[in-house]
Amino acid sequence: MRAAFSISPVALAITLALGLAALPAAYAADNDEAALRAEVAELRAQLVELKHEVQQMHAAPAAVAPAVAATASAAPASVATLPANADAASLPGAAPMQSSILNTAASATTLYGYGEMNYTRPTKDKSATQADLARAVFGFIHAFDENTRIVSEFEWEHAVASADDQGEAEVEQLYIEHQLQPNYGVRAGLMLIPLGLLNEHHEPTNYYGVYRNFVETAIIPSTWREGGVSLYGNTEFGLNWSTGVTTGPDLSRWDPTSPEGRESPLGSIHQELQLAKARDPSVFAAANWQGIPGLTVGGGVFTGKIGQGQPGFLANNARLLLGEGHVRWQTGPFDLSALYTRGTISDTENLNLTFIGNPTPVPKSFWGGYVQGAWRAWEHDGSAIAPFVRYEEYNTAASYEAIPLGLGVDPLVTSKLWTAGVNYWLNPNVVFKADYQQFRNESDRNRFDLGVGFQF
Repeated sequence: MRAAFSISPVALAITLALGLAALPAAYAADNDEAALRAEVAELRAQLVELKHEVQQMHAAPAAVAPAVAATASAAPASVATLPANADAASLPGAAPMQSSILNTAASATTLYGYGEMNYTRPTKDKSATQADLARAVFGFIHAFDENTRIVSEFEWEHAVASADDQGEAEVEQLYIEHQLQPNYGVRAGLMLIPLGLLNEHHEPTNYYGVYRNFVETAIIPSTWREGGVSLYGNTEFGLNWSTGVTTGPDLSRWDPTSPEGRESPLGSIHQELQLAKARDPSVFAAANWQGIPGLTVGGGVFTGKIGQGQPGFLANNARLLLGEGHVRWQTGPFDLSALYTRGTISDTENLNLTFIGNPTPVPKSFWGGYVQGAWRAWEHDGSAIAPFVRYEEYNTAASYEAIPLGLGVDPLVTSKLWTAGVNYWLNPNVVFKADYQQFRNESDRNRFDLGVGFQF
């Protein structure tokens, strides 16, 4: 927080001292000696407080400065990284976990984590009602010195992970970060791709609704991570940027008999640095402008060949291109956001010809978008209640490469849904949620959801 001062403490001390010297003359003119004495006493108290703060600044460890700078670049999409916006910073759930981690990285090792448990009840098929410990995540940061640290995150999904169960155990992040200068640095390892509003800030306290929105799950496959090297930085006029060279998806893993490709095209072929095929590297670039308090405007693009040069594979020249743009505005009690993303996969015609007769060929295009509004209706001592509403449209197979008439699969119908619900933050790190989701053209998917999440 101290890094946000634009006037140095010494300058403030001089100003207060001059004020002390000047006040007696001004008040003598009014002959109000009692008021003058009260004002002088108040100024003396402020001067004592200021001296104490200056002493604390001199005693602060040197590692604090790079940690604050790293926070700005590590969280490009979150309004919570806006130090000038007091309203946004105080909103429960707005503070991304990465921010708190990096702000406490002055100590050698910091532990952190988050988790969520959910309950879902479809309105037309109550036999499908389900309760799930969706994820438990733990991680640590270790600072080797004031400029270098390792960041890690380990996740268990669906409570039990074994050969006979549906749960998963995985490394979600593991990278080395080195600050080259106060306003830029470099990372290497397994890292989150900085696209969208959720992928880097996916903790349950940071989004509205029991589940992450469909657009940033089916189109941008949160949490999407790749292995590689990236540069990040920020500028004085509020631009946070990040760019890198990473591994990419592996199209040779596409299963035309599985519904996974229709649920999330990229989610079905991402490699997550698990013995990842890496012949064809991908590149990304993303930026967020936060020059106006409460406002975030940004976008990003990810592209690369995804055939990975496999012998005999018919789509080795296939290229993925995924782009997105977003805006978020937090003003007073209101939190408004919108996002649009679109992806294409080229040169899949020959591959899809081999998939004729199967339900899930590789799509040529897929897209999604949403608008969302929330209102912080009540807050007290860190607790808050925020009802919200969100409208989404998304299509995971909007088109296919042309194949002979009558042998192809029709593009999917665009999913359209409303989500209305409420988040109740018991404190900024514990949240209870409830929502109802209504699908406009797939009423069988309508459902009630309940959830609880936390982070520390």
